Amino acid sequence: MVDQTKSRIIEKNRLTELLDKLAQDYHLIAPVRDNNVSFRRVESGSEVTLDYINTVLSPKNAFFPQTETLFRFSRDDSRGFRTEPGAEADREQVIFGIRPCDARSLRLMDMVFNGQYKDSYYLDRREKTTLIGLACFDPAETCFCPTFGIDPASGEDVDILLSDIGDRYLVEASTEKGAALLDRFAEFFAELRGDEEQLREARKAGLAGMKKLDVSAIADKMAPLYEGDYWDSIGMKCLGCGICTYLCPTCHCFDIADVSLDEGGERFRCWDSCMFPEFTLMASGENPRPNRKARVQQRFFHKFKYFHDRNGELACVGCGRCLRYCPVNIDITQIIEDVTSGKAGNE
Repeated sequence: MVDQTKSRIIEKNRLTELLDKLAQDYHLIAPVRDNNVSFRRVESGSEVTLDYINTVLSPKNAFFPQTETLFRFSRDDSRGFRTEPGAEADREQVIFGIRPCDARSLRLMDMVFNGQYKDSYYLDRREKTTLIGLACFDPAETCFCPTFGIDPASGEDVDILLSDIGDRYLVEASTEKGAALLDRFAEFFAELRGDEEQLREARKAGLAGMKKLDVSAIADKMAPLYEGDYWDSIGMKCLGCGICTYLCPTCHCFDIADVSLDEGGERFRCWDSCMFPEFTLMASGENPRPNRKARVQQRFFHKFKYFHDRNGELACVGCGRCLRYCPVNIDITQIIEDVTSGKAGNE
């Protein structure tokens, strides 16, 4: 049911004008079409495309950059060395057009970076961000987000949700932050006409056929498979390229390194992948995950058991990126079905 007090409409021909204004007042990150569609900083609404199913990379880079400086250090005659923090988010940002699956992934990332150990770099960006979501009425065949309780037309994990209903968007604020933004840019929005609910429900009817797997007991069913040989054939097939982890909106492994610069240097962190052999390689030469079978096994145990045991959630949002772009067609949905049906235990 549309909440009349928190909902507006925006005519499609006014959207670019709104985005222009947002780009003036915020760092605006939105989907842009080059060879593929990707989220990046834009200066005007004319750069933005909404004609896409999902981007190759999720916008998690806006919170957890692929490479970021943690701090810099330099020689200081009086103290030996002095340090300077890396740049904090200097301005509030708006992410426009994020899909519900990617918005849910941020809730899972919060469990990592806002858990027992607080990551100030991530949390600073998260606090200064407003999420404007875009309902997903035409998912790809590889999408299976309902498996994880995600409604592709829901604004549950965003501040504002836009739903395409023909000549206009239904605009719904889900949080106080979202309502405040609607009030701030009120001149771009109009009152509801009264038929928005029916138009949205008509579009949602096409989502009824989306793949939805039963994962209610998958964490328990994973445990007996640890010593089994189900992962042998998958490990043989895997190339170890790591594309599944780099495209995944919930993967968060990183490496930290120091680099020398003139009379000092900097410490930075960058994305890493549990699919790389060096990820667990120790200085002694010992590697507890010495082959692709062990690394593939770790990836799926982390998503469907370890993360669940730690946080009560599964570390997947059904975006389908790993399924869509894996060069050897390793199918995460088939693995889920094998585990939940018991087939994996019979290999």
